Amino acid sequence: MTKHYDQAYFERWYRDPALKEHAIGGTARLARKVAMAVATAEYHLERPIRSVLDIGCGEGAWRAPLLKLRPKLSYLGFDSSQYAIERYGRKRNLHFAQFGDFEYLRPCAPVDLLVCSDVMHYLDTRELDRGLPALAELCHGVAFLETFTREDGIDGDTHGFKRRPAKFYRQRLQSVGLMPLGSHLWLSPVHQDDTAALERPA
Repeated sequence: MTKHYDQAYFERWYRDPALKEHAIGGTARLARKVAMAVATAEYHLERPIRSVLDIGCGEGAWRAPLLKLRPKLSYLGFDSSQYAIERYGRKRNLHFAQFGDFEYLRPCAPVDLLVCSDVMHYLDTRELDRGLPALAELCHGVAFLETFTREDGIDGDTHGFKRRPAKFYRQRLQSVGLMPLGSHLWLSPVHQDDTAALERPA
């Protein structure tokens, strides 16, 4: 059965009162993720972030908490949900694209913070591999790439979830030049020479 990221999907997984703060889009949980990603990027950049690219942005949920922290930053989002783009595209600067389109798509200069949250574990391997190099090429600071594996206890939307081992993602992300920082955060190749020994993976 084809998965549809329509209004019903977002209502179910992001706004269902029964899920409360355990929902994917729980406001407190999201605010903590955003704060962590922003702080980590600024730690490595040694300045406030100015630009964010959100690949697989859905309705642009990251935009508001990002602007709350950094009101002047530039936010740009891409998603494959026709519903999300038609409803929120103009207001939130969201545009239509499949992940695999980033094999060729370079919509902006490399950004301070790249977000690709809760996306990669739903992609077929061929599409994933097509778009992966863009994550490193479009990130000039830190990437938040929230991804779950078959080693994780998964709650929530398991329809279409690809039960891959963690090493599958580690190998692919490191092969395009990203360095793991922990907590779903990855450092751009641009800044890796500036890290201390104990900031790097063993």
